[in-house]
Amino acid sequence: MDERTRAYLVSKFQEYYSQAELTLPPEFTSREWGFIEFTSGQDTFMKRHREFGSKGEVYDYMRGIAPAHAYHSVAYYEYPGAPKMNGKNWLKADLIFDIDSDHLPGSINSYGDMLEKGKRETLKLLDFLLDDFGFDESNVHAVFSGGRGYHFHISDPSVLSLKSPERREIVDYVSSKGLDLERVFSNREISGDAGTESAKVPVFPSETDGGWGGRINRYLISYLSSIAEQEEGLDILTGFKGIGEKTASNIIDTFKDEKKVSSLKKGKIDGLSGIKKDILTAIIKHGVGEMAAVVDEPVTADIKRLIRLPGSLHGKSGMKVTALSIDELESFEPLNDAIVFSDKSVKLKVIKPFAVQMKGNDFVVEEGIQEVPEYAAVYLMCRGVAEYGSKRA
Repeated sequence: MDERTRAYLVSKFQEYYSQAELTLPPEFTSREWGFIEFTSGQDTFMKRHREFGSKGEVYDYMRGIAPAHAYHSVAYYEYPGAPKMNGKNWLKADLIFDIDSDHLPGSINSYGDMLEKGKRETLKLLDFLLDDFGFDESNVHAVFSGGRGYHFHISDPSVLSLKSPERREIVDYVSSKGLDLERVFSNREISGDAGTESAKVPVFPSETDGGWGGRINRYLISYLSSIAEQEEGLDILTGFKGIGEKTASNIIDTFKDEKKVSSLKKGKIDGLSGIKKDILTAIIKHGVGEMAAVVDEPVTADIKRLIRLPGSLHGKSGMKVTALSIDELESFEPLNDAIVFSDKSVKLKVIKPFAVQMKGNDFVVEEGIQEVPEYAAVYLMCRGVAEYGSKRA
């Protein structure tokens, strides 16, 4: 970016930080800090290995340099300001999850569409954190990154000492990596009467089972019961490989029968007689894909990583890195709620065409001199597609 644009963005970020409330991490004096400043030209670099002894020091520093990006370590160190990593003495680390919306499968139609997909994925992950792992909501901190996705910071004491391999296993679990569906259908041995041999009876997880077993039971019943009530239910089911009209009709009849559904909820698989195991497995595989959460494994596994500071601004968007309570997450609208700059008009020179929707407004800008609200101007300049002012080349 040119010098005029850099100076303008620094002034706007300083204006924000003069009154901003930052969400400092627990034991912030034990964290390493890193910052990237706005620069003229293409070169950027991070100033890291910083440490702060008080809240006032953090605020003074942020207001002084108005960084484009502000980070703190997920780790707690004995000597966080040591210039080399091996001199810091790692103590523990928060468990971090990163959901990057532009890495999710499927097509993306717009920035807003991408962020909405990311939020849905974040809510899936939240379900795992609260239900499967049993974390207390007070130890689960959701954050909108200000750019492309969401983070979770977990400060539960039970996870702070985990090393990278254990954290990778957690990612494997929520993403269904290594899930053995053969174990979903198992056999339980039932003792026979006197003089008779014991028998093996097929069983299925009950809806109250923990982990993936209970999830699969609840998904299968909910999904197939819903299809059974739809007029196009036969067409949906015959879309699965190996399911013909006869089997589809059998499935629909089964999941319209309240007695059989009630039995299946308890893990009794006899209600599914006549439906082949491989067909159920195909449906369950579809469900696992729907239920699994897509997270960035390297972020979770890295126990020395730097993560964005909630309350700071994202230098590629000008939007706020927003800390969210669990109750706020579902209704949060980033392209409205994370915007901090005003509606006053700003002139800028657009370098290349760009389109974005912010605060319910569609901005489609072409090359040349344009006039847009301040929040959109900051966004376009941070994205590198516009320069401040109306000065022509």
